[in-house]
Amino acid sequence: MQGNDIEQLTKLIAKLPALGARSARRIVLHLLKKKETSLLPLITALQNVADNIKKCPICGNFDTEEPCAICADTARDIETICVVQDVADLWAMERAGIYRGQYHVLGGILSALDGITPEDLNIESLFLRLNDRRVQEVILALPATIDGQITNHYLLSRLKEYPVKVTTLAQGLPLGGELDYMDDGTIQLALSARKEI
Repeated sequence: MQGNDIEQLTKLIAKLPALGARSARRIVLHLLKKKETSLLPLITALQNVADNIKKCPICGNFDTEEPCAICADTARDIETICVVQDVADLWAMERAGIYRGQYHVLGGILSALDGITPEDLNIESLFLRLNDRRVQEVILALPATIDGQITNHYLLSRLKEYPVKVTTLAQGLPLGGELDYMDDGTIQLALSARKEI
């Protein structure tokens, strides 16, 4: 029989992506058995994240600084912006290690079914970034899903107002696939073989 605190912790962990009740119970049991080496450092790390992580006002990434380390890095290519659905996609692109430009996180994609409109996404700030005329290329790295393609088309229609080259990742990404679930090689190939649209 579990106490209320343990039951509450198990329920919270079970809500995390890709975890169910059984996995959550195993994780909680491991944390309880390894209190000094696992549970207490985890509590400290979670508290540090809760206290210190901010959303970058430029690109939408998470970091302890404003702007984030990517936006503040003067060695990165300021002429290219890669537009991604979520921070997980940005992290996947960074993990692949091939792209050295800037990012823009939309915070989702358009979805008529879910009622997500352009006003619900971080879209207008992308166009504000294009006003300084330094950006030469915008890479649309959105999911190869129906909603991803609708978002691509919407952005493409708006980007025609700006003197930038617009490219998209090669279709080596599987239909319905999301960047966060792709291996590094697939991401590298898709980025290298991007095409203008």
